[in-house]
This record gives sequence, structure tokens and C-alpha cells, in this order.
Amino acid sequence: MWSGRSSFTSLVVGVFVVYVAHTCWVMYGIVYTRPCAGGGSCIRPYLARRPKLQLSVYTATRSSLGAENNVDLVLNVEDFDVESKFERTVNVSVPKKTRNNGTLYAYIFLHHAGVLPWHDGKQVHLQLEAEEKPPSALDEPVSHWRPRLTLNVMVEDFVFDGASLPADVHRYMKMIQLGKTVHYLPILFIDQLSNRVKDLMVINRSSTELPLTVAYDKISLGRLRFWIHMQDAVYSLQQFGFSEKDADEVKGIFVDTNLYFLALTFFVAAFHLLFDFLAFKNDISFWKKKKSMIGMSTKAVLWRCFSTVVIFLFLLDEQTSLLVLIPAGIGAAIELWKVKKALKMTVLWRGLRPRFQFGTYSESERKTEEYDTQAMKYLSYLLYPLCVGGAIYSLLNVKYKSWYSWLINSFVNGVYAFGFLFMLPQLFVNYKMKSVAHLPWKAFTYKAFNTFIDDVFAFIITMPTSHRLACFRDDVVFLVYLYQRWLYPVDKSRVNEFGESYEEKPSQKAHAE
Repeated sequence: MWSGRSSFTSLVVGVFVVYVAHTCWVMYGIVYTRPCAGGGSCIRPYLARRPKLQLSVYTATRSSLGAENNVDLVLNVEDFDVESKFERTVNVSVPKKTRNNGTLYAYIFLHHAGVLPWHDGKQVHLQLEAEEKPPSALDEPVSHWRPRLTLNVMVEDFVFDGASLPADVHRYMKMIQLGKTVHYLPILFIDQLSNRVKDLMVINRSSTELPLTVAYDKISLGRLRFWIHMQDAVYSLQQFGFSEKDADEVKGIFVDTNLYFLALTFFVAAFHLLFDFLAFKNDISFWKKKKSMIGMSTKAVLWRCFSTVVIFLFLLDEQTSLLVLIPAGIGAAIELWKVKKALKMTVLWRGLRPRFQFGTYSESERKTEEYDTQAMKYLSYLLYPLCVGGAIYSLLNVKYKSWYSWLINSFVNGVYAFGFLFMLPQLFVNYKMKSVAHLPWKAFTYKAFNTFIDDVFAFIITMPTSHRLACFRDDVVFLVYLYQRWLYPVDKSRVNEFGESYEEKPSQKAHAE
């Protein structure tokens, strides 16, 4: 019979496997659409009749089109070929109303050549609204210009089954009856994911004209459905309270990454999340039952706490996305808890004033502390000059908005550059004690898996050489840990410092049988 701990871990892994399998099934359902097998419910593409089409882009200050004289024609593509991509830049007149923090709307029409769009019953059109910058504590709302408009038309001669029409595509479809057959008009799509905040231009009151680049490319049905789902996901994030910056970062993941690499990234990130959870779980479980610091480097624990808190404060100062900030905050809280356990600290409250009480160390623990202090003494000869030199260099060569930003940046640069050195005292303690039985090997293993994953992506993604070397230095230390484990094998029949044995107890074996 499984123990409660094993059952919980198995449950988490099982949920993870089900989640990945469900995600794969959903992605398959998006990429693959079952065509119509025949019968009266089939909806055929109007593009298969090879009509002569024209693309027209208009601008207007109103959200609804009225008479023809309320719009301005900015781009007209006659003999529009849906198979040929193009990119054209035009100058667009900016009305006075728009320059005074108003909104300018773009209307994209796909209609028959030689016929005005509002006189064509078979035209399709979409509307794009210029975004307005949200007001901050000091700034007033300012209208921003989208300098790029990306259009797509689904060109596959795909026959849909009207009885099982995908809901995501359905809202982009306009159908007409031609004889006894139902046809769907060309599916026009505006790529909103490519609209990034960094590309927006402030509309000045003196700007009477602004450039607009209209880019067109054909799109497959599978990619169209995937893109629709991704745009809906970004919209949902904003509805749930995520900031525009967070949503823009998610957009960048989809726009700046190849779809195949994006799928690989999803699976790697999923396993990364699983290993993170298992590492945290085993680390917490290890420290929760730990009563003695024999063989453990207290200074290494203090350093991990310091470095994790510094990185969290750095991310907070940089106003990093909540997607990154929240996990960093959780990790910092766990490291603070581990310091409390390592120092045997007890907090006693007298009213609103806390009083800290520290436990006593045994003779074996004091021996470990001597080794730890000796290791830090040797390490300080190298570490202190490097950290002080780095702080002075950053003060003289980089401008910071405040002394707090300089302090945090100096600390975080030291953490990233020399943080791996603080793993060395634990290696020294292991060497002196000729034992590694006191280390949380399960948590180490899961963390190592994540490090290896990061290393692979450091080579796949274009990164500076210094960053790639930084990714691999933790691996070197972990390999030394593995060498020490081989050098100092653990006797599983021996009772450890907790009075426990690695072998299963007879009562547990009988219960399992």
C-alpha cells in the first residue's frame, strides 16, 4: 500500500499527465478540422469560384459607417490576389478630432472589383479601433497610432460541415445562398497579436499625417483557428485583471516564436513546472522534518535566502510581469522559512513586539559550523573584492534613478555573476565529513533537471556567450555533488542522524503485503 506522501506525488504526476494529454487533444482539435463528407449540410468556399476581388482600406472618426462621404480611402488594391502577399506603406490624414485625443477607426473591405463596398452584397469587412493609452497617476490619456496593419485571408478550398461548424471560425464567416448550395465568403482576419505596445506612436496635435504599413499574407485554416484562440486567450487575461504590459508579453511569445518551437516550449515549460513543484515539495518535506544541521552549510542556506530575496526585490523594482513576480515571491518566502529552521529560530510575541529565541547546537553541529566557517574564510578572499569592484564599476558607468535602484542592481549583478560560488561551502563540508547523506537529493535532482532544460534552451535561443556560460556553471557544481555521492556512498542499512533507516520497516512490509 502506498504511503500518503507517495500517493500525493503520484496524484500530482497523474494530473500533470492528464493535463498534457488534454492540451494535446485540444491542440489537435484546433489544427485539424473534419471536412464535410457530403450531403446538404456542406458549406463551400466562395473563393473556389475565382471571383475578381478588390481590397479597400478606409478611415473614419465614427464607430459605425454611415454615408460614403464620412470615410477616407487610404489604400485601394485592384485585382487583389489572395495568394500573393504584399506590404505597402501609405500616409494617412489624421483629423483634428483624433489629434485631440480622439479615436480613428480603420475599415477593411474585401469586395468585388469595380463595385463600391457598400453597394456589394457579397463584401466582407472588419473594423480596427485605435487604442488609447490608459491614464496614469501623472499623465492624461493620450491617443496612440498603430503604424502597422496585418491582414490575412483563409485561402484553403475547405468544405465545412454545417452540422459541426467550429465556433471560433463561425463568427468570422458570412454565408450566402447560391442556387441550392450554401457558400461562405472569404474569411478576412486582422492579426491583433502583432500589435505590440512598443510599436505604438504618440499622436501629436501637430501631426496631420502619419504612416500606415498594410501587410497581407494568406493563412491556412489550422493557423487561423490557432491564432483566433490565442487572441481570445490574451483578451481573457485582460478581463481577469492582467495589465496591458502582461498581455503584451504574452503576445510577444506567440508573435516572436516559431509555432513548432512554441509547441516545444509549451511541453518543456510544462515539465519545468512539474519539476519545480516536485523540487519545492521535496525541499519543504525535507526541511519540515529536519531537526539537526549536521552536515549542512548554514551559510549556504543564508546565501540562498539573501539571493532569492534580492532577485525578488529586483523584479519588483523593474515592475516585472506578475507571471514572473509571483513565483519569485513564493520562492523567497520558502527560503526565509528555511533560514528560520536552519538557525533554530523561535518567534515569541509579547504584545506587538516580537522576541527571537535561538536554539542550541550539538557538538556535531558545532563541528559542521567550523567547517562551514573555514570554507567561507577561503571563499571571502575571492568574493569580496569581486563584489566591491562590481558595485564601484556599476556606480561609475551606469546611471540609476535612485540609490535604492543602484543598491538592488549591484546586489543582483553580484548574485548572477558570483552566486554559484556560495554553493562551494557545502561541497567543502561534504569533503570534510566524508558524507552526503544529509542532503535533500530528491530536491537536488529535480532542480538539476530544470537546470539542464535551461541549458538546452540557452543554446537553442540566441543569447550572449556570457549568459550561456552562466547557465552551465551550476551544472558543474551539481556534477561535483554527484561525484561526491559516488565517492561517499550512503549505507542504507545505517541509522541516520534522525534515528531513521533507509530500509523499509518490517511493519510497513507486512502492511504492504
